[in-house]
Amino acid sequence: MTRFHLPGVAAMAIIVVASNILVQFVIGDWLTWGALTYPFAFLVTDVMNRVYGPAAARRVVWVGFAVGVACSFVGTQITGEFGPLVTWRIAVGSGLAFLTAQLLDVAIFDRLRSGPWWRAPLASSFAGSSVDTALFFSIAFSASLTFMEPANDVSWAAEAIPLLGFGPIVPLWVSLAAADWMMKLSLALLSLLPFHVIVRILRKRPA
Repeated sequence: MTRFHLPGVAAMAIIVVASNILVQFVIGDWLTWGALTYPFAFLVTDVMNRVYGPAAARRVVWVGFAVGVACSFVGTQITGEFGPLVTWRIAVGSGLAFLTAQLLDVAIFDRLRSGPWWRAPLASSFAGSSVDTALFFSIAFSASLTFMEPANDVSWAAEAIPLLGFGPIVPLWVSLAAADWMMKLSLALLSLLPFHVIVRILRKRPA
């Protein structure tokens, strides 16, 4: 790993740590502050991919995964009002979702890299965000996966309510997942401009 990769590594680590902390603080009925920071991990991955190539992007992803695993382990050792801050289902869901989604992002971006500048980051972030949300929320909260951690009561997540407060009746965790997914997609769109600017700056930097 060269010195040019260190800013990407540092940015990914900061985003992962910040998201693991901010996920404890709720915004409204459906989101946490972590939902506003985590999607920028895709921005970091895409910038690294565009400027340094897929191998460098994958290295940054693996660093983010290692930092995330460390944060999850620390969380499982801290007991809050309702038990551990991070359950093993959340730890597994978070790690698996991050690694799968980010590596998918790298692969899709690399395949589309020769097209218009915006197509690769938009398509890869859309696919990665969708997979990330589906994997995390289903592993962490779906009633069909309670066998993973029988002692962890996630019955609250199965409460039947209207989707996002006004749609069809679904389990609560589906509304949480839908809100998280829409936030990721919104930030993917908003990240296109900073992606373009950062890439241009890095490409002009002397070797």
